[in-house]
Amino acid sequence: MIAFWMMTGLAAALAALLVMTGARRGADPAAGAETQAGWREIEELDRLKARGLLDDAAYAGARAEAGRRLLAMTTTATPVAGPKDRFWVLGGIALTVAGALGLYVFTGSPGLPDQAYERRVDDWAANLEGLEPAQLAAVTARVVRERPQDRQALAMLGAARYAAGDPLGAASAFRRLIALDPKDAQAWARLGESLVVANDDQIGGDAEAAFREALKLDPDQLGARFFLGEAALRRGDGVSARTLWTPLIAALDPADPRRLDLERRLPKDGAQ
Repeated sequence: MIAFWMMTGLAAALAALLVMTGARRGADPAAGAETQAGWREIEELDRLKARGLLDDAAYAGARAEAGRRLLAMTTTATPVAGPKDRFWVLGGIALTVAGALGLYVFTGSPGLPDQAYERRVDDWAANLEGLEPAQLAAVTARVVRERPQDRQALAMLGAARYAAGDPLGAASAFRRLIALDPKDAQAWARLGESLVVANDDQIGGDAEAAFREALKLDPDQLGARFFLGEAALRRGDGVSARTLWTPLIAALDPADPRRLDLERRLPKDGAQ
């Protein structure tokens, strides 16, 4: 708690120092003196004209020239910060810091210690209903740590990490599952899907190898068929894509939009 208040005071002091440095740089007494001299010159010309010491033409020309110089100075001059302005700046900073700290004390719990991560996982594990994918992944990861040979827990961990937007973590879980059971066709297919997502939807060599292994173990792995057919289409191999997608199309309902999309994307018979 003491460290928090020390860091807060240090941050406020640094902010004040930065603001005051900027205010000091903005102060330019020379520019202010030149501007005041310009106005005095115009006032002197007005007095000379009033006393009849300047005719109309001379007065108009001199006043126009003085006005141009004054306009140039006011256009390019740096804003001037007077001595009293710094007290206003400091007062504003102090008020802002006090208000922020007061709001934190009123709405927060400065004396409450941080809840340990493992304690949060305990709470999630006690109530699995309504957990976010990342929370479910944390609970499942604990189970895997306790039972590293549990294939079901590894499968759940991979699925939870995939749903939580962690495809690399999901791929790691599926690799561990495959190491325990190399004949798990679904694990091979899910590994391939995770690698595709981790590679920005590019179907790389590792992903293709995983999909091919999944199909070798189980020809009914339709997800693997889809990705292998997609890879074939991207290479321009329409014949292989048709061979891979034909069982997938047959498994989908004729009214399913996915089936219609696959049929539309396939090249016509005889086309490459």
